[in-house]
Order: sequence, then structure tokens, then C-alpha cells
Amino acid sequence: MEKLKQPPKASSGRMTIDKAKTALVVIDLQKGTSGGFAASHDSETIIKNAALLAEMCRKNAMPVFLVRVTPSADGKDFLHPLTDSPAWSGQKLSPDFAEIVPELGPKAGDFVITKHQWGAFYGTELDLQLRRRDIGTIILCGISTNIGVESTARFAYELGYNQIFAEDAMLAQTIEEHNFSVTKIFSRIGQVRKTEEILEIL
Repeated sequence: MEKLKQPPKASSGRMTIDKAKTALVVIDLQKGTSGGFAASHDSETIIKNAALLAEMCRKNAMPVFLVRVTPSADGKDFLHPLTDSPAWSGQKLSPDFAEIVPELGPKAGDFVITKHQWGAFYGTELDLQLRRRDIGTIILCGISTNIGVESTARFAYELGYNQIFAEDAMLAQTIEEHNFSVTKIFSRIGQVRKTEEILEIL
């Protein structure tokens, strides 16, 4: 069995970005979910990198979509299929659970998308708002790599979006989970790069 160790190195392949047709999508970097992750990259690092990407996109008049997950007041918005392991921990949520981390904003002109499941497309207006702005490529980051980010990425692939994954602006509970998504899934449905590489092109 292949042993996954360190996060994968950035690809050396050539990448171009059409700024007029590209948007940033940040998954679940909110107060209630950004703590407690320290596997692939520490939380402070991924928030810093995501914030750098967001600021660069704003400077280039590129849309920034900040996705958050939250239940309704009665808690019935989350999906509840029968599972062997709980999809949600069931812990009591803090009043600021769904607030976007302050490093990211939201800033004027940003779009805040609220979801009630892992992926950011199902049951939200994300696809609609992207298409209305003629967006064909998304830069994707956030938490967690193998849940919220991967669920969104798989849906985006099926919808025909080009994807750029900021590998050091996302994290998972374990390095194995993070690396599997990055090397076995993301590399097959998009381009995996480091934040610095993306910023240089932008």
C-alpha cells in the first residue's frame, strides 16, 4: 500500500488564468469550523493563504465567493441519511458558528453562499451566480480538503468548470486524507498549485 507522507509538491506544468472568466471559491473558512484542524497545514496558514488569494482576486475585479455551512434555526436543513458514522458531530453550535473568519471578510462585492451539506453547489445559487458572470474557471480552497472542498470539486467537474486547487490553502483532519484528495482526485479533475504560484500568475 502506498504510504502518503508530506503534502504533494506543486506541479511544474504551465498554467494560465483568464481573469475575466475566473472566480475564487472559498469553502467553510468560518469561525465554527476553522479550528481543530492541524494535519496538512495549520489553520493560520491556510486562512492567510486564502486571504491573499481573495485580496488579489478583488484587486483584479475577479469575483470572490465565500461559502459557509450552517443549519436553520430548527436544525432541520442538514441532510440526515442513514450512515454507519455520523456526518455531523452533533455538537451545540456557537452563535458565531457561521461567521466568515475576519481575515477573509466578507468585503464589499464578495458573494456569501450558505449551504446545508458538504458541497457548495447542491441547493445553493453558486452555479447560477458563476454562470451569470460567465465564469468558466474556479480557484478552490478551504476546509476540509476531502469533504467540503472535494464534494464541491466533484460537482464542479461534472458541471464543466475548469478548476485550480490551492493545495496549501486547504486542509483536512489528517495528512492522509488531504494527500489522497489532492493526488488521487484533484489532479484528475483540475490543476493543483501552491498559493504563491497562483498569485504570481494573477
